[in-house]
Amino acid sequence: MENDTTSPFPETADIETSNDDYATRFRGATGAWMLKVQERGVLKLLAGAAAPGAAVLDVGGGHGQLAHPLADAGYRVSVIGSAESCRHRIADLVDAGRCSFEVGNVVALPYPDRSFDAVVAVRMLTHCERWPTLVKEMCRVSRGPVITDYPTSQSLNAIAPALFKAKKKFEKNTRHWTLFRHRQVREGFAAAGFRETGRYAQFFLPMVVHRALKCKPLSAFLEGCCRAVGLTRLWGTPVIGRWERR
Repeated sequence: MENDTTSPFPETADIETSNDDYATRFRGATGAWMLKVQERGVLKLLAGAAAPGAAVLDVGGGHGQLAHPLADAGYRVSVIGSAESCRHRIADLVDAGRCSFEVGNVVALPYPDRSFDAVVAVRMLTHCERWPTLVKEMCRVSRGPVITDYPTSQSLNAIAPALFKAKKKFEKNTRHWTLFRHRQVREGFAAAGFRETGRYAQFFLPMVVHRALKCKPLSAFLEGCCRAVGLTRLWGTPVIGRWERR
């Protein structure tokens, strides 16, 4: 059943990110703009290493934030989710034959080594307690790049833990997450034999600020200024990284 959220697997962060309530975090013009920034970053990094037509695995991608734009860009998309409910928001793609969906263990991916031309994942590392295992598995099944995002403490997000209560009060459906240092993530991928070959920082201001402003033109203007003067490149977050086999 598509509303079945039960799962026998040890890591199920994608079940929550794949539901309709989580999608409300990106509703409205500002939310759509934030997703567009993410989409642009992922497609830019992917285009440099995998051409349209390539087989791409979207790990925990039931939220549809990547499955839809990847399919639109011509990639052959497969999504793996921790429960049948993770199919709900990409059902249109699956039913149309533009994307495949499978229930499986995201930290023990049910695929042979190097099964896909590329592997992508967003909204996963930060909520996954066994993130080094997740990284290892994504690297194992990719014969090309692995592209994923993570929030970094080397940004204005350094104050985020202190503001968590206020953030939860405003956003309602936020949850605890892990902030990374760039070196942590690099070391996680290095342990799997991968090196960083590209990086795209999404925002200089914390995303909760843009949600509070509720004004896409103002947010776009502020972020455009920050990117133009180099602040986003230096201290932007979340970061989308591309890693490739050494």
